[in-house]
Amino acid sequence: MTALRIVSGSANPGLAAAIADRLDVGSPDCVLERFPDGEICPVVDHVGGSDVYLIQPTAPPVNDHLVELLLLLDACRRGGAKRVTAVIPYFGYARQDRRTRAGQALGVRVVAEAIARAGADRVVVIDPHTEALEAAFPIPVEILTAVPLLSEAVAPARSGRTVVVAPDLGAAKLAEQYAGAMQDSVAIVRKFRESGTAVRAVETIGDVSGRPVVIVDDMICTGATIEAAVQSLHFHATDLVAVATHGPLTPAAAARLRALPLRRIIVTDTVAQQDSAAPFEVCSVAPLLADTIARLHHNHPLHELAARA
Repeated sequence: MTALRIVSGSANPGLAAAIADRLDVGSPDCVLERFPDGEICPVVDHVGGSDVYLIQPTAPPVNDHLVELLLLLDACRRGGAKRVTAVIPYFGYARQDRRTRAGQALGVRVVAEAIARAGADRVVVIDPHTEALEAAFPIPVEILTAVPLLSEAVAPARSGRTVVVAPDLGAAKLAEQYAGAMQDSVAIVRKFRESGTAVRAVETIGDVSGRPVVIVDDMICTGATIEAAVQSLHFHATDLVAVATHGPLTPAAAARLRALPLRRIIVTDTVAQQDSAAPFEVCSVAPLLADTIARLHHNHPLHELAARA
C-alpha cells in the first residue's frame, strides 16, 4: 500500500496538523527558506513513492502563499511522490472567473493551469467563490462544502421562524443550501458595490420582520457586504447571526465587524486567523478534510461523504 503523507505549507499549519492527527500519519518536515530579497525556497523531506496531500490555502498574503504552493508541488513531484493532491481549503483568485471589461485577465484560469503544471494530480477545495472553478482546471477537482458543519453550529440558537439571508444575489444559491439543511425560509439583500471596501444595500427581497436572521456567505473579507446587509436588516429582524466558510480578513475588517449588532459570527478554519481580536467563532474543517483524504487515498468515492453531509 502506498504510504500516505500530509505536507503542510506555511499558510495554515494548525489545520494540517489537525488533519494529520486525525489520520494518525506523520508529516514530512517542510522548511521554508527565505533569501534576503524575499524569495522563498521550500524544502520538503523525503516523499518518494508516497501519496502526498499538500495542505496550503491561498489565504492572505495570497500571492506569497500561491507561489509557495507552486514551489511545494514542484518539490514533491521532483522528490518522487507517486501522487500529489493539492488541498486548498480557501482558493484565492476564484473571484476572477470572468472578465468584466476589456484588458482584464481570467485569473482563475491562470492560477488553475499553474497549479496543474506545477505537479498537482488533483485539487480539493471547500466552498469556492465560483462554481466555474472545476471547469478552469485541466485536472480533477473535488469540491467540498462546509454548509452541514456550519448549519449544525447555528442550530442550537435557531427558532422555527429563522430566515436565512443571502447578503447579495451571488450568495442566493448558497442561502438555499443552508435553508434546505436548516428547514428555513430565504430572503435576499440586493446590494450595490461602490468600491472594493464599500457596499450599499438597495432592498431586501423576502420577509424578515420580527424574525431571527442568519446571514450566509462563502467568505468575509472586508466585512463590507455583511455590514450593508446588517444595516438593511437590523431594524426589522429580532436577532442577527452571520455565517461564512472562509474568513480571509483585511486589516480593518475585525473592527468593522465588532461594531455591528451581530450576536454571533461563525467561520471555519480554512483560513488561519492571525488577528486574535477577530470576533469569530471558529468551526474546524479538519474532520471533513481528513475523511476526504482517507477516501481519496483508498480510492473510495466521495458521494457517500456528500450524502452524509
